[in-house]
Amino acid sequence: MLYTAFMRIPHTQLSAVALRAVVDEFVTRDGTDHSSVDERIETVLRQLDAGRVELHFDVQAQTCHIVPVKGNSPERGTE
Repeated sequence: MLYTAFMRIPHTQLSAVALRAVVDEFVTRDGTDHSSVDERIETVLRQLDAGRVELHFDVQAQTCHIVPVKGNSPERGTE
């Protein structure tokens, strides 16, 4: 993923409804995973709460990304 101008958004600053909508958009973006969308959303929400991933807003693309926290490998962020 290449993006340079981003803002880290503390997920705790979003309402529950807004956060769920952002995560829903992220997990359904490519449409290649055939597991339950609700299950993927819950997994990402747990990862956010645990501090394994964080929410970034890409200023240029005007979209959100959920990325591993620096120092965490993608495998450690997967449940």
